[in-house]
Amino acid sequence: MIEYFSQNIWLIWILVSLLCLILELGSGDLFILSFSVGALCTAAATALGAGIVLQIIIFVVCSLLCVFYLRPIAKQYLHRNADNRLSNADALPGRIGTVSQDIEASGYGRVALDGDDWKAVSADGKAIAKGERVRIVKLDSIIVTVEKV
Repeated sequence: MIEYFSQNIWLIWILVSLLCLILELGSGDLFILSFSVGALCTAAATALGAGIVLQIIIFVVCSLLCVFYLRPIAKQYLHRNADNRLSNADALPGRIGTVSQDIEASGYGRVALDGDDWKAVSADGKAIAKGERVRIVKLDSIIVTVEKV
């Protein structure tokens, strides 16, 4: 078995590349992907007959080139709208929900949205009956301000 791997060491580099790809799926930072590309380049060089010292040099050089040149370009391309994406509670304003408990005039009620039930207050201070559809105007801590749709 050891003799097989010593004659086909390019397979080990392919396995290292696949392992790095799997680890990259967990991080998403495109850092480990650089080592995967370095291992893939080394596997190609090994298949062409490169010795162990040259393999390590190729792995290090290709990985560093990917970290410093390829990764920034890939991050810029893949994460170009990352600053504009709203998530969690920041994404609530503008969404449509259903009143799950009557909202009293100048008081509180509850609004159901995507399986969550939020404490709500009417934007204009008027009562809103249960079952009516409302738009979330703003979010103050855990209380949403709503208006009728």
